[in-house]
Amino acid sequence: MVEKHPSLDIVGSDGTELAGKKIILCISGSVAAYKAIELARLFMRHGGDVTCVASKAATDLIQPSYFKWATGNQVITKLTGDLEHIKVADYKQSDCIVVYPCTANTLGKLANGIDDTPISTVLSVGLGSKIPIVIALAMHQAMYENPAVVKNIEFLKNKVDFISPSFVEGKAKAAEPEEILDYTLRKFGSSSALKGKKVLITAGPTIEYIDPVRVITNQSTGKTGVLLASEFVSAGAKVTLIYGPGTEVPPKGSKVISVETSEEMSNALRKEMKQKFDIVILAAAASDYTPEKPSRTKLDSDLLRISLKLKRVPKMINDVKKLQRDTFLVGFKAEANVSKRDLIVKAREKIVQAGCDLVIANDIGTKRYKQNPGYNNVIVVNSKTSIESGWKNKSKIVKFIRNEIERQFSH
Repeated sequence: MVEKHPSLDIVGSDGTELAGKKIILCISGSVAAYKAIELARLFMRHGGDVTCVASKAATDLIQPSYFKWATGNQVITKLTGDLEHIKVADYKQSDCIVVYPCTANTLGKLANGIDDTPISTVLSVGLGSKIPIVIALAMHQAMYENPAVVKNIEFLKNKVDFISPSFVEGKAKAAEPEEILDYTLRKFGSSSALKGKKVLITAGPTIEYIDPVRVITNQSTGKTGVLLASEFVSAGAKVTLIYGPGTEVPPKGSKVISVETSEEMSNALRKEMKQKFDIVILAAAASDYTPEKPSRTKLDSDLLRISLKLKRVPKMINDVKKLQRDTFLVGFKAEANVSKRDLIVKAREKIVQAGCDLVIANDIGTKRYKQNPGYNNVIVVNSKTSIESGWKNKSKIVKFIRNEIERQFSH
């Protein structure tokens, strides 16, 4: 019996979009090579099987044993009679080849058919066998603008996928590992549970008009809902996003319905739910109250005081199961300064009230959250169990939420 490498324990911990996918990660000699370890782990956390090919310049910076530790697979640092380049890059031997980081030297060899290193030979075979290749360039800006490099990029741009570098301090720095992951998930990722499923998400705040220019609203940016939409698009789902006036940019590949008021959001929800959805996620911070009689004209700004009567806005979540009984419904429950036990109790009250399958609960009153709202700790609650994310940045929180929705939806 072959003993499982300990590093493989993380495979699929953040999702299964890359399950069954074989990814060849080529690391050339840029100082950004150290980030390739993180990228390999990100691929694995989404189910990928990663094999690294490292140049001599890369191994001068980082010992090959680090890449083996990260992936659990042998690292290719030279070509032998075992024909490593054929094993990983011949027809249908891998699902994609990612070059991270890619130097001007490696780019030039690929563009001109020079096969004198393990990486250039793997790329040459991969390009010939039409395995998708993703290249993240990293070099000094002057090198990036060298006419020869420009010519090589131009020659390859319809043959491989380039991920643009960031131009900082005179350098064309390689994109961050998370950006490479997101691109790979969008292009190659699929989820057996979510692929092709129809998902409806609400996100962002709503605004309620006091008069034609003044409104009541809240501080929601829409980030959580938009990131969730992006996660589901990456997983191959067909996403409809009903989006209030948030500050985040919706993901490409989603159908976006822009709304302003809670009434508009509710109407859009009802209209969209005339068609069947597999999953409905209400992540919007919709207003609980709206002015009873908004003024049709701008209120005089010289008034010393004004009185507003607010009326309760009907809860959209209470209508979802009435419209589609068998949809998988996910709600959000935010409280302030309550115990974990009370937070779970309130989440289960919402499950009973609205018929939710899951509720994402969090305490936004804690000192830690107020100091840095970009980090959060959520509890995913169903009628029987609860699971806590721990404190993470919002991107990781959303991946945790998506993973739990996928896991529980598939069961």
